[in-house]
Amino acid sequence: MSWFKKKDKAEKAQKANEDKNPEQEAPEVKAEEPAAQPEEAAPAEEDAPPASSRQEAGFGAKLKDKLAKTRDVLNTPIEDFFITKTELTEDSLEELEETLITADMGVNTVMDLMEPITEKVNKKQITNSKELRAALTDAMLDLIKPVHENKELPNKKPLVIMVVGVNGVGKTTTIGKLAANFKKQGKKVMLVAGDTFRAAAVEQLEIWAQRTGVQIVRHRDNSDPAAVAYDGVAAAEARGMDVVIIDTAGRLHTQVNLMEELKKIRRSCHKSLPGSPHETWLVIDANTGQNAVSQAKLFHEAIGVTGMVLTKVDGTAKGGIVVSICHDMDVPIRYIGLGEKAEDLREFEAREFIKALF
Repeated sequence: MSWFKKKDKAEKAQKANEDKNPEQEAPEVKAEEPAAQPEEAAPAEEDAPPASSRQEAGFGAKLKDKLAKTRDVLNTPIEDFFITKTELTEDSLEELEETLITADMGVNTVMDLMEPITEKVNKKQITNSKELRAALTDAMLDLIKPVHENKELPNKKPLVIMVVGVNGVGKTTTIGKLAANFKKQGKKVMLVAGDTFRAAAVEQLEIWAQRTGVQIVRHRDNSDPAAVAYDGVAAAEARGMDVVIIDTAGRLHTQVNLMEELKKIRRSCHKSLPGSPHETWLVIDANTGQNAVSQAKLFHEAIGVTGMVLTKVDGTAKGGIVVSICHDMDVPIRYIGLGEKAEDLREFEAREFIKALF
């Protein structure tokens, strides 16, 4: 029986890995620095590459640095295969399977990912670590790229984005960084403080509004979140905003009341501006591994998630969760968080991400 059909062993490896997932911590209000202003361009040299190329190269290097923990998990065993072995065997492929699960790619994802690789090994088309890396890269891209091929945002004014997620994933902070990102693009942005139940949530969002220089709509504490959303969307339309980002409560995703509250907010948005919210983005913590996939499925079933933001990617060895999410759900990853500053929230690029893993 081929290695990738041995699901029982793989599931045990995954379960052992899930038990190591750290608990989520509630986000704190941090006096972070405002998004860094671009430095003045240095005098252009004759053979200097375009500024955009230098910027992309800089981001690629940063992404590679932030994914160092995941890369070490993946690459070390691959090199080890060829130190002691002259060819790949079924045992070494099983070891590779466990390695991928350790990086939180999930059992089903790993089985589908490794099937074409096993076929190439059997045909002697993969004989060294360089060829194995190339095969893994191609297989991962084949899983990720289709989900991200047509991910343009709707051409709406205002574009209403409802942001959801459980407490502790960095949802409110992510909204502040999104505001900075959109404003940097020249957009007029309004934040809506719809998380009226969590202590300091509204104040935290106000700090981000002041820091990024965008408008905010808020009500008193413990106000009806749906009413706040309705007024926020109406105000944004009246003031000619380009983008509206609505914060929401984030109690445990297993509570029916939370999902019903989110559905109510969606209905209020639609009453205020038919067709809105145009996007519903789920914020998830990369450190939670396969638990993040479970969260995503529950939210998606309840309210229809259209995009995801993956936070805390820089502090985890579980970067493989990106591959698992794209495999299990037909929902694009919009942004990934690589650090604390506003500019560390970057648009997700499939090829750049996979390249940084190896």
